[in-house]
Amino acid sequence: MNIADIATREYVQVDVDERLGKVRSIFERENPKGIVVADDGDYEGIIAERQLLQSHVEDDAKVQVLVRSDVPTVERTDGVRDVARMLIEGGVKLAPVFENEELWGIVTEDAILEAVLENLDVLTVEQICTEEIVALTEDDSLGTAINHLREHGISRLPVVGDDGRLSGIVTTHDIADFAVRTMERQHKGDRSGDTDRMLDLPVYDLMSSPVETVELDDSVRAAVERMLDNDYAGLVVTPDHDDVVAGVLTKTDVLRALTYTETESMDVQITNIKLLDTISRQDIYDAVTEVTDKYRDMQVHHAHVRLHEHKEKLRGTPLIQCQIRLRTNRGQVGGTGEGYGAETAFHVAVDKLERNVLELKGTRADAEYEGQVLRKLGEL
Repeated sequence: MNIADIATREYVQVDVDERLGKVRSIFERENPKGIVVADDGDYEGIIAERQLLQSHVEDDAKVQVLVRSDVPTVERTDGVRDVARMLIEGGVKLAPVFENEELWGIVTEDAILEAVLENLDVLTVEQICTEEIVALTEDDSLGTAINHLREHGISRLPVVGDDGRLSGIVTTHDIADFAVRTMERQHKGDRSGDTDRMLDLPVYDLMSSPVETVELDDSVRAAVERMLDNDYAGLVVTPDHDDVVAGVLTKTDVLRALTYTETESMDVQITNIKLLDTISRQDIYDAVTEVTDKYRDMQVHHAHVRLHEHKEKLRGTPLIQCQIRLRTNRGQVGGTGEGYGAETAFHVAVDKLERNVLELKGTRADAEYEGQVLRKLGEL
């Protein structure tokens, strides 16, 4: 199967000179995965809802100030697995599809998941969900929620009550929708100071409740069907009908599983690969392999390295946060580090990763699920 089978020519397009206020209203009204931006009819880039959430740019500014021109582009003949990897490493939910150097259409993560849905019965939620989660308390402020979403590059935050049990969830879409409604009220004459007070609002007043959950032993297919049917980007994972948060399963987690390779070598994915400066993908692979080779009883199935750029700089070099997460036969283990430049941040994260590997206790049976799913996915 190649992308020509699932790409679409139906997409929202705006000009680079369009007002951001109109784009915000499009997201609120139509809830698209993203918007294609053109300059005098020629493809320029895309703009995503998360960009608007993270931006303080006024509505009267032009789309051009936020357009992402570094989004990976794909050809209609590219395969599903390759495109899934491009979406993950580009940190995007859609990619423009070209034919003969002309924009033909777009492909979204939803289209890919729908195309491979029947192959996902061989996976369980426990095998691919993210166990290291960021959660809020009901009293945490909206400002705190926004900071967590930005810092960790995620789209949803479970909310727990005083008893530590799941009581709600806050997503980027919830916050964007609330912000748009707040701005509309201000334009109608409400006090401008409401914007500052909005950030102090407790997430309890904004969270969605009850929360859609999925259990550890549910099939990934069932979870994805629920996400697609309800337009959810992810589900909170709970064990055995319990309200204790065990993890989060997102569409990105599922896309990442589609890219696993059935080889003896470790698969490495890098999100926001454009931030690599003096370090290469091979350097990253070699460093992670060096750590894992020290522990013969730990089999690493997959490594995910995520880079995030902060606004702070030192002599022109940006402060980078690096997160490394390994999926192993002994569970998930990770390390996080910061530094000026991707290379420094990565090596700090590697040091933390090795310390965390040493702290792993207990052994679980190998999760040898890749072969089964990859043989099915190889038919795509």
